[in-house]
Parts: sequence; structure tokens; C-alpha cells
Amino acid sequence: MKVYSFFLSMIIVLVLTACSSEGNTQELEAGANSPGDVEAIALYKQSCLSCHAADLSGRVGPGLQEIGSKLSEEQLFGLIQDGARGMPSFKKKLTAAEIEALAQWLSNNK
Repeated sequence: MKVYSFFLSMIIVLVLTACSSEGNTQELEAGANSPGDVEAIALYKQSCLSCHAADLSGRVGPGLQEIGSKLSEEQLFGLIQDGARGMPSFKKKLTAAEIEALAQWLSNNK
């Protein structure tokens, strides 16, 4: 019974963390250097922020602050499109162009 209570508590904490305040997104918006960045930041705020945080430091999902030095734009596209290791697929939620915009923007985070 203790194990069940522990896992239930962990699930509640994760849900509350994911649904908590979105945090300060001014830093993200200040980093927009092109119209493509503005679009990608809007998509990030809509689809990614709850798991990866306003500053890309990570919450339920991993930090993305230097993801461009670890994964290529093509790898990021595939990851966003198909999902992996707990991350959901976004191919039914975002268009290919939106996924491309996110992948391109994230690939510049080095």
C-alpha cells in the first residue's frame, strides 16, 4: 500500500508541476531574431513550455538550453514529430512546417 501511495504522490507532483505557472517568457521573446523565431517561440509556449520550462531548463522533460549542440535540426524534427522516451508525438497536433520551425529554432540553442 505504501508503494501505491508513493507512486500516486509522484504522479500528482508531476501533474502539478506540468500544469503550474508558465513562468517568465520574456527571456524567450527577447531572443527572437527573425519572424521564424517569433513563430517558433509561440509554438514552444503553446506546446512545449509545460514540460521544458519557460527558460528551456526542463521540468518533467529535459532541459533544451543547449540541445542544438547535442542534436541536429533533422534529429530534433524527428523527435518532435514522432516523440520518444516519454515525450509525446506532435505529428497530429502540429503541421510539418510548425515542427520544422521548432526544430530549426531549437537547433540554434548551442
